[in-house]
Amino acid sequence: MRTTELYENYKALLFTLAYQLTGSVADAEDAVQDVFVKIYKLNLDDLQEPKAYLCKMVTNRCLDLLKSAQRRREQYSGPWLPELVPTPDDDSFETVIRSDLLSYAMLVLLERLSPSERTIFVLREALCFDYSTIAEFVNKSETNCRKLMSRAREKMGISEEESISAETAGEEWVQRFIKALTQNNINSVLSLLAEDVVLISDGGGKITAAAHPIETPERVARFLLGLLQKVAEEDVQIELKPLNGQTGLIVRMNGVTQTVVLLHVEDNAISNLYFVRNPDKLQHL
Repeated sequence: MRTTELYENYKALLFTLAYQLTGSVADAEDAVQDVFVKIYKLNLDDLQEPKAYLCKMVTNRCLDLLKSAQRRREQYSGPWLPELVPTPDDDSFETVIRSDLLSYAMLVLLERLSPSERTIFVLREALCFDYSTIAEFVNKSETNCRKLMSRAREKMGISEEESISAETAGEEWVQRFIKALTQNNINSVLSLLAEDVVLISDGGGKITAAAHPIETPERVARFLLGLLQKVAEEDVQIELKPLNGQTGLIVRMNGVTQTVVLLHVEDNAISNLYFVRNPDKLQHL
């Protein structure tokens, strides 16, 4: 098999794996590129299981990236949110990866984990690798991998018996959200919010954003309506676009993308709102 065939066959899978491991589009692209540069120098006839070999290479590269990213994020201004990625309906993402792990809410939960915990969680839950294979990938014992997996679930608030899932907000929910805001009525907004709702805004210190997560329905609703009043006289355009397997709300002012909003819905109420405002994370959109 030639390098070009490997690339065509596995690039989507490897990018999706790298993106879930890093939460960064640029880092994921770099990891995949680095792997294929190395592959180009190998004798491909020796590759008995190319998928496993490539996944292991990407995993190791992403572990290095995660360790350096951890230090950068400790110095990050305000809350850090993962980058967003368009997910058009053309099967761009490898179908063997569980679609719910692409959800933005799941990516945010993954940020609670150490690099090793995150890697083992994604390999196990997204690609369904067995523990013996994962142990080989990350150079740890199978017992250690199981312990790290258990610790990862605990940090994410997912019990051992609970299946991994994350509801995504489709267009209907986003339209309801927009309608409630445009009514400029706090009760309309409150009717959509869960009791434990949290709003996180990531400006990266480069654009105005909430410095800390905003909690409680009343505070979130007042924050949203306050934002609406501030931009009422601006030239604002709103576009709905598929991002991370759900409907994202893109806000542009004078033609420039200012904010992308994603909703996380649980039990028929909005439990999380994610505002990505850091310009560096919006360029590829």
